Amino acid sequence: MGTVIDAATKDNDGSALASKKVTIIFVLGGPGSGKGTQCANIVQHYGYTHLSAGDLLRAERDSGSENGTMIDNMIAEGKIVPSEVTIKLLERAILETDNDKFLIDGFPRNEENRAAFESVTGIEPEFVLFFDCSEEEMTRRLLSRNQGRTDDNIETIKKRFKVYMESSLPVIEYYNSKGKVRRIDATKPVEEVFDAVKACFAPSGGTLQGVKDRKFGSLVAAIFGFITRKVLLCQRQKLMILL
Repeated sequence: MGTVIDAATKDNDGSALASKKVTIIFVLGGPGSGKGTQCANIVQHYGYTHLSAGDLLRAERDSGSENGTMIDNMIAEGKIVPSEVTIKLLERAILETDNDKFLIDGFPRNEENRAAFESVTGIEPEFVLFFDCSEEEMTRRLLSRNQGRTDDNIETIKKRFKVYMESSLPVIEYYNSKGKVRRIDATKPVEEVFDAVKACFAPSGGTLQGVKDRKFGSLVAAIFGFITRKVLLCQRQKLMILL
């Protein structure tokens, strides 16, 4: 579907992916927005391989590697792990499978992540799935789930929201300016959310859930960018009150 970028044609300074053609979809959204659930649905229906940046980092932390302590400390603080560490884990995971279609969940988390990934791999995403969910709903979901994760406590959740709003939303705005964002209302029930996701994978699917007319799509993108900035401002103000 769509364009597949051949990393070998890019000047990527020796990326391990230089010999492999891959299609990448970035899956972004705040903590608790339901990215993992919907990625599992996409894998089942469309044959993608799901790579969760957070899961890869936690596995690396638990492996006893030299980066383990650093990763553990940064996850506990809700901070972003250095790009080179995460990119290396993603490259290794991509090369370890025969598939050529990947959902990368929870990455890039900031503009430095984004620029580093594109520079190192020579790959841009096919598009970006953005699961838009209110802070109140994400908090409720995170506190109600029981996965034994050390980062599912109220203090770390607040830190993760702060990092997400300050760092990840600008990435979404960047890709939206390039016509690559497909926004999903993630506050709805799981089945309704996946119905919206499926529309993004339909053959006629285009930017912002199937809008094919470029002029109209640009107008929608501009409106979405304005709304996103307003939401970011409001949520920052709410965080200042909480903190």
